[in-house]
Amino acid sequence: MYLDENRNFLPELSTEGGTSSGVPGSVAGLIYALEKYGTMKLADVIQPAINLAEDGFPLDFRTAQSFKNSLDEFQKYPSSLKVFSKDGSPFEEGNIFKQPYLASTLNEIKKSGRDGFYKGKIAELIVQQIKSLGGIITLEDLEKYQPVEREPVSGNYRGYQIVSMPPPSSGGAALIQLLNILENYSFTKDEWGSSGYIHKLVEAMKYAYADRSVHLGDPDFYSIPIKWLTSKEYAKNIFEKTKDKASPSSEISAGIPNGISESNETTHYSVYDSFGNAVSTTTTLNSGYGNKIVVSGAGFLLNNEMDDFSAKPGEPNQFGLLGNEANSIQPEKRMLSSMTPTIVLKDNKPYLIIGSPGGSTIITVVLQVILNCIDFGMDIQQAIDQPRIHHQWYPDEVYFEKFGIPQDVKENLIKAGYILGGTQTLGRAEGIIIDNENNIIYGATDPRGTGAAVGY
Repeated sequence: MYLDENRNFLPELSTEGGTSSGVPGSVAGLIYALEKYGTMKLADVIQPAINLAEDGFPLDFRTAQSFKNSLDEFQKYPSSLKVFSKDGSPFEEGNIFKQPYLASTLNEIKKSGRDGFYKGKIAELIVQQIKSLGGIITLEDLEKYQPVEREPVSGNYRGYQIVSMPPPSSGGAALIQLLNILENYSFTKDEWGSSGYIHKLVEAMKYAYADRSVHLGDPDFYSIPIKWLTSKEYAKNIFEKTKDKASPSSEISAGIPNGISESNETTHYSVYDSFGNAVSTTTTLNSGYGNKIVVSGAGFLLNNEMDDFSAKPGEPNQFGLLGNEANSIQPEKRMLSSMTPTIVLKDNKPYLIIGSPGGSTIITVVLQVILNCIDFGMDIQQAIDQPRIHHQWYPDEVYFEKFGIPQDVKENLIKAGYILGGTQTLGRAEGIIIDNENNIIYGATDPRGTGAAVGY
């Protein structure tokens, strides 16, 4: 789909325009979850969103600035410019942002459920928009779409049970694999942020992302060795390979089971209720504002999730992630993601609910928050606030946050053979810790973003 006549990868085809969108799944998925697990009617659940779209809300500075920063991209599509600008001019802080077309779409869903989106008027608008921009999604594709509920992946770390998202997300498997490797170390509280600590994290990250590139994809299309990937035995094998200095990524490859040969603009929310139910949810359009295309007359953005497939073995996607046959493009197949919504149990009760946006960095962000809580005894706000690092095997660089690594630590890492990449913001975690002994619930939002911790 995304190769020229010489089989060169054309990344713009998987990130921009009508060919970049996969069939949208959020509407079907949320309605499925509500009908199976919820206690309210769809009409009641969706009404607050309809009110926000119809009546609007005042834009805060960051959101207005975000719209402004993407204005050049929105200008490519009249339907997008109509929503995200004031007659072509940037929105300003305090302007009321209304979305009447979105309200109309939400009302169709309120009236007809999933059929209000995947059939009829809205479906026709989606197909019309995508086909006008060279895409191939049909009315039949939309009507046939079904969400799939799968068993979560589960592991344990120092007596805590880790429950996370299974394939076709790589997040849960990679997280448990990382924790299994790191469980072989004993971290002291004074070790946090040292070159030795970063070394241990980075080496584990390289192996986990190498395995991600080969072994993870949609389990309906590819046999995933999930038990092996998340086993303590395989993690011990990786641990024993690690050295006191950096192992070049070129010398690390995916493991072989049984001898057989991701924009950073995601949304996460964590919820805990009075009955003890915990929910960790991550959802995404992939890039910021997806492919920047608003469906004309329907008021919502399209995703560019097709870039999460491996369009050509060995070619990186927009996040620099490599992939192979397990994540190749096929009809009705789900693309691999890095989403890592996670619930940590202590004594079989929810203890930590955590997740983050961040594309390929999501896995390492969630990992570090969990380590901060369990190994270093931080409260949830401290655990989220701390600076973070990231490595994903390729490119062979350690990424870190501004002021995140002191100069002497940088020098030690360079001496050990590490290449330091540029600084960047790593994730925007949203978390809850439950103190079951004292019946206290602590919520924390990430200062890197614009979220909030709210109790009702």
